[in-house]
Amino acid sequence: MPPRTVTTARQRRLGAELRKMREAAGYNAREAAALLGLDHTKISQVETARFGVSAERVRFLASAYGCEDQAYVEALVAMATERTRGWWEKYRGVLSPGFLDVAELEHQSSYLHTYQIAHIPGIAQTEEYADAVFEFGSPHRLSKEQKEARVEHRIQRAKILDREEPFEYTALVHEAALRMRFGGREVLRSQLDHLLTLSDHPRFTVRVIPFDTDGFAGSGQAVLYAGGPVPQLDTVHLDSTLGPVFLDAETQLRSYRSMLSRMEKRALGIRKSRDFIKEIIQWL
Repeated sequence: MPPRTVTTARQRRLGAELRKMREAAGYNAREAAALLGLDHTKISQVETARFGVSAERVRFLASAYGCEDQAYVEALVAMATERTRGWWEKYRGVLSPGFLDVAELEHQSSYLHTYQIAHIPGIAQTEEYADAVFEFGSPHRLSKEQKEARVEHRIQRAKILDREEPFEYTALVHEAALRMRFGGREVLRSQLDHLLTLSDHPRFTVRVIPFDTDGFAGSGQAVLYAGGPVPQLDTVHLDSTLGPVFLDAETQLRSYRSMLSRMEKRALGIRKSRDFIKEIIQWL
C-alpha cells in the first residue's frame, strides 16, 4: 500500500489516538513495531497517518497496550475501516483542506455545540449572508470562483440536520452576532428570519446570550464542540482566518465543556431567544 499523499484531520486523529495509547502503555515506537513484526518506522508512519492501519492491527495494538475500553477501541476500528467519500470530497483541490476537515468532523459527530460571537453559525447561514462574511472575513481578497465555492460548501453543511442517525445541534449565539450587518440591513433581516425558521427544526436549538447578561463566560472566538462516538474522541474546533484549529487533549476538552456549560447558564431559554430575535428583526 503506497503512502498517503493527502491526510485528513480524522485520519490524523486516529494516528494520534494510537500514539496516546502506546505512550500510556509505556512503549516506544521500536517496541510497538516489534509486537507486529514491523520496522520501527512503520509505527511512526501509522501514527502520523501516512499509512492506514487495519481493524485487526488496531485491536491487536489495543490489546497489547492493555486498553480494556472496548467502546473506545471499536470507535477507533470504525475510523480505520471507513471508506465512504463524503459530499465534501468534491471540493478537494478547490478549497483548502481545513474546509473539508470541518465538514467531515460535523458529519461524523454525535452532537454539535457551538458558540458564536460575531457570526451566525455556519450551517444556519443564508447564501447572501455567507457571501458577505467571506467578503469581509478573508485575510486576502477572494476571486469570484473561490468565494462561490466557499459559499456553496457552507450551505451544503446544513445537510447534517437531515441525516438518519440521532443528532442534535445547539447554537449559543451572542447578541453581537445577531446585530452585525454583514451584507446590510436586508441581508441581516433575511438571515435572522432563516435562523428563526431553522429553530423549528427538531435537531436545531438556538439560544441567545444578550449584551446585558451578568458576566461573560466566552473566550472571544468561535467555538465548535463536536461529540464523538465516545467521549475520548470529542473534538474542539476553533475558527480562524488562517484555518481551523482542532483540539483533542482531555484537559482541553474538559475546559471547553466547562466553558460551554457556563455559557448555557447565561443564555436565554429557547422561547425567550426566539422572541429576542423577533424583536431585533422588528427594529431592522
